[in-house]
Amino acid sequence: MRTDINRAGEMAVFVAVVERGGFSTAARALRMTPSAVSKLITRLEARLGVRLLNRSTRTLQLSAEGSAFYDRATRILADLDEAERSASAGEQPAGRIRINTSASFGNHILAPLLPAFFAAYPAINLDVVQTDAVIDLLGERTDIAIRSGPLKSSGLIARKLGATPMVIVAAPSYLARHGTPTTFAELETHNRLGFSYSRTLDGWPLNHNGAVVNLLPNGNVQASNGEALRHLAIGGAGLTRLASYTVRTDIAEGRLVPVMPACDTGYLEEVHAVYVGQGGHLPTRVRVLLDFLAEHARLG
Repeated sequence: MRTDINRAGEMAVFVAVVERGGFSTAARALRMTPSAVSKLITRLEARLGVRLLNRSTRTLQLSAEGSAFYDRATRILADLDEAERSASAGEQPAGRIRINTSASFGNHILAPLLPAFFAAYPAINLDVVQTDAVIDLLGERTDIAIRSGPLKSSGLIARKLGATPMVIVAAPSYLARHGTPTTFAELETHNRLGFSYSRTLDGWPLNHNGAVVNLLPNGNVQASNGEALRHLAIGGAGLTRLASYTVRTDIAEGRLVPVMPACDTGYLEEVHAVYVGQGGHLPTRVRVLLDFLAEHARLG
């Protein structure tokens, strides 16, 4: 391995060019000349044998190789910063974590836990992105993603945070207008609100005469996230089936009512935190958040 190359320095300049959007703006931030920055990037590309940046007179775009190198470089630089902080601050975890979560988990589980987490780890900053869509962690530069339901095979590492019962609910106002279903046949006639994207289990598995029947939502509204379905149900738009942790407060305070609990099959939807594992290494800041969620997330 050559020791006369400042790899960390090259990475820092490359990351600055990407994040600042050009050589000149990166040069000003780094107190370098634009020509020096340009020459360094050209030298880096020559050494790696790939084009990292596609240049034109007006735009600067990452190549596929450049995007992958940027993801690795930002993680390496963050780990270097963390190592230096740990050496000078008694191993106090520090740095930024980008976490992707569904709106339901983010609002009902993550947000209430954050004050206690920040009290324990004041040097950590979180960037929380809420979406029910499955994302590419590397492409979105995400450290942790929270995913519900069965996991598909991937190169990601998963840590189980728990499992949650699923419950069919409706608002008292809806049931007053349309009646409370007590049989499977009656339930089939109701407005059942569901998700607008494909899920591993799209229907509602219900116990019907001793057999499990998968009842599909047939409602006049489909939504892209569980929080939207929750608000629709509270407003009296129809029935929906959601994780119990998203509606337990609504049920306790009378905004929603469980419907046909006798048809529950006992199905539990698992919740995992998934992350990219590179050589078994996990930054301390990410590990402590995973540990905290595994210990404190109350999903049942």
